[in-house]
Amino acid sequence: MALIKIVIELQRPEVRPEVERLADIMMTLQRCLMLRLSEELSRGQVSFPQFFLLGHIAAHDFLSMSEIAEKMNHSTAAATGLVDRLENLGYVQRSHAANDRRKVLVKITKKGSALVEKIRQDIVTNLSQIMDLLPPDEQKAWLSIYEKVHSYCLSKQSSCSE
Repeated sequence: MALIKIVIELQRPEVRPEVERLADIMMTLQRCLMLRLSEELSRGQVSFPQFFLLGHIAAHDFLSMSEIAEKMNHSTAAATGLVDRLENLGYVQRSHAANDRRKVLVKITKKGSALVEKIRQDIVTNLSQIMDLLPPDEQKAWLSIYEKVHSYCLSKQSSCSE
């Protein structure tokens, strides 16, 4: 058992106390903000993965099933399951590509757009309440830091891209 602990400790890079504290803060923030998001989503019977997919579809005119699978880091079959549920709830609709009837395209409906916008506005409201606690210079610093974190995430994982 001691050997396993030593190996794990050797593989784990030294973590500064600031990073440990930041990890704790992020977990609390996610619980706090996601709990509110979860309550809203549960009313519409939409899961987090379905909502994130819906948000991604909303940013495009349409997406193919293979693009959806790639974005969600799922198999096409698993992505089809997500889309099935959203379609049954009236949040998306499927059609076939004009140039290839085998290719299924997915686009968001007005109902789906309304849900995405409602959740987005809830997020804006929550963030506004937090921002109001900060003086203007700290608000700018927070945004600047998050812009850097956002850029880092986009550069590291294609599934994080907008």
